[in-house]
Amino acid sequence: MSIEDFHGPHPKPPKEGLARIDWSEPVGRSVSSRVRAHTCGCAPTTYELCMAGGLSHIRRTERTSAGDRVQESPWQRTCEAQRLWNDLLAGNAR
Repeated sequence: MSIEDFHGPHPKPPKEGLARIDWSEPVGRSVSSRVRAHTCGCAPTTYELCMAGGLSHIRRTERTSAGDRVQESPWQRTCEAQRLWNDLLAGNAR
């Protein structure tokens, strides 16, 4: 296995009129989540599509000199979270 196997996609730049994701602090809804997809870790902000307990959400991590800031999208049905994930990658949501 090589490093290329772990490289995720880069989200496209935000488009005009994009949907705003209601980011909030993690609430500890689940002890663990399964990461189904992730963006490339080379950017200061990374995203992960997570699943736990039959629901999914997107985790956003912003790395700064002051430390990491982690936020989550609303938990929702997996098909809805997948649509939101696709919109995020296409630049239609942020």
